[in-house]
Amino acid sequence: MEQRILGKTGRRVSIVGLGTWQLGADWGNVDPAQARAVLDASAEAGVTFFDTADVYGDGRSEQAIGAFLADNPGLDITVATKMGRRMEQRPENYNLANFRAWTDRSRRNLGVERLDLVQLHCPPTAVYSNAEVYDALDTLVAEGAIRNYGVSVERTDEALEAIRHDGTATVQVIFNAFRLKPLDEVLPAAQAAGVGIIARVPLASGLLSGKYTAETTFAEHDHRNYNRTGAAFDVGETFSGVDFEQGLKAVAEFQELVPDGVSTAQAAIAWIAAQDGVSTVIPGARSVEQARANAEAASVRGIDSTFDVGVHEIYDRYFRATIHPRW
Repeated sequence: MEQRILGKTGRRVSIVGLGTWQLGADWGNVDPAQARAVLDASAEAGVTFFDTADVYGDGRSEQAIGAFLADNPGLDITVATKMGRRMEQRPENYNLANFRAWTDRSRRNLGVERLDLVQLHCPPTAVYSNAEVYDALDTLVAEGAIRNYGVSVERTDEALEAIRHDGTATVQVIFNAFRLKPLDEVLPAAQAAGVGIIARVPLASGLLSGKYTAETTFAEHDHRNYNRTGAAFDVGETFSGVDFEQGLKAVAEFQELVPDGVSTAQAAIAWIAAQDGVSTVIPGARSVEQARANAEAASVRGIDSTFDVGVHEIYDRYFRATIHPRW
């Protein structure tokens, strides 16, 4: 699989990575054996970038990856984790003492002495402009607890603020065919600063898989059920913030753009990977088949200018008015 430099980390990672939220929680029940099979299949398919967080299943996602790394010491896998959502979301909680405690826990979960990449996990907006926060992160690098740090954001203004700080190696942002605002300023600014872009929620929580209908239901503990109005966390994390019914209509039009022999999900992933400035795309997978199909998106052809124009037209008709101003 094609590898790209992940911003200021200097590390080469696969253009299609693996998001592992679903291996921890919030997507229904998680079978540990199935989680391991997804990691195995992804690595076998050429994926060299895993993204996780300390709150995914209260550490279960990190622990699954840690067990995989221990059993595969020869693989060159870059693991990015996140921190900051194990406490009340108050700016003052983002301090060196907490950072040390959080990263120590993640190092234990992952079974490593030094974390490859630690991202602030969608903290309060004020955190992104606090110089003391970046000083604390620099201290962790100097102490050898982490190699690099970045941020995960909800809004583009948060991404732009983080990019202004020299130590920021990466920015993780929701970016997909139903969330185009990062194209305006974030991707160009990241390129200019040498900051890597990690594109998350690439399938709009599965909407862009093309497999859902108006009759589709989700498990009680699946965020696509309980967070549709943002009751638990930012609604932009669920279906990218788009209305489910409107999303189904838009997907039907998106599918008309998809080249023959390519799945809807693969086309959606490949389109993101084709955008200038994107380092890696991190779809999740709950089965071996999904993991392999996602990885195959790296070799998809036919995502041309006509396809791109179609994506923009669909976005303008269905989502620009509601999505663009909010995030």
